Amino acid sequence: MNQPPFLSSATASVADSSALRVLRYGYRVPMLLWHLLVDLPLVLLAITPLTASIPTRGGEPLDHRLIRAWSAGLMRVFGFRLRRSGVPMNGATMFVANHVSWIDIVALHSQRMMGFVAKKEISRWPLIGWLASRGETIYHQRGSQESLGGVLHEMLARLRGGRSVGVFPEGRTRDGREVGPFHARIFLAAVEAGAAVQPVALRYGDHAAAQTMVAFRERESFVGNFLRLLGEPARSAEVAFLEPIAPGDAIGRRRIAEVARERIVAAMYAGRAGNGAA
Repeated sequence: MNQPPFLSSATASVADSSALRVLRYGYRVPMLLWHLLVDLPLVLLAITPLTASIPTRGGEPLDHRLIRAWSAGLMRVFGFRLRRSGVPMNGATMFVANHVSWIDIVALHSQRMMGFVAKKEISRWPLIGWLASRGETIYHQRGSQESLGGVLHEMLARLRGGRSVGVFPEGRTRDGREVGPFHARIFLAAVEAGAAVQPVALRYGDHAAAQTMVAFRERESFVGNFLRLLGEPARSAEVAFLEPIAPGDAIGRRRIAEVARERIVAAMYAGRAGNGAA
C-alpha cells in the first residue's frame, strides 16, 4: 500500500495569532540569549582536554553529558517538551533517523552524543554550524563522489574505534508529509565495521501531527526556519529509539536500509487509527 501523507499543517496546530507569537518571542529570545551567552560558555569552560573524558554516572564522558544537557536546554527554549522511548545503544552504533529540520540534530544530541554526517553547507550556518563542528560532525559535499568516499572512510574508522555515528539516510530534509527512501550506500560503513544499526523515529507533536510545521518550508532558509520555530506554540518532541539491527543479522546494506525505514515508518504511525503505512 502507498504510504499516506502525514497530517497537514492546517490540522497539525491550533490557529496561532500574531499576538501570541509576539508574546512567545518576548520570553524566548531572552532565554535563548542566556542559553548562548551564559550556559554555553560555562559548558565550554567545563570541557577542557583534562576534564572532557572524565566518566560520569553510567560511564558517559563528561563532555558528552554536558553537550546532551545543553542540547536538551535548547529544545526547551524552543518550546519542545522532550520525550524519549526506547534505549540508545552504547558503543559502536550507526543511528539512522527521519529528517525534517536542523532541530533533528539537537533532539538526537539531547539523548545520545553521536557524530553526524551532514551537508557541508551546515558548517556555515550561524551557531548551528559551529555547534555541529564541536559535535564531531562529518561533512559531506553533495554530488561529490570523492567527498562521499571520504565520509564513508571516516564513518568506518569511528565505528571500528567503538564510537557512534548518526546519519539521515533520506539524504536531505523532507516536508514532513512522508519518510523518503533510504539511500543504501551510507550503510556500507556499518556492514564493513560489523556495527549495529539503530533506527530512530523523530516525532513532533502528538502522533507526529506537527511534522510539517517543524519541517523546512519551500524556499525557507535556515534563519527563517530558526526564527519561525522560536515563535511556535509549545509541543512535544519524541525521540524513539527502535529495535536495532544487529551486525550478526547477516543482511546486506540494501536490506538494512529497507528494514530501518520500515521500522521508522511504523513508529511514525503508531497510535493512529485507520492508517496503512507502507
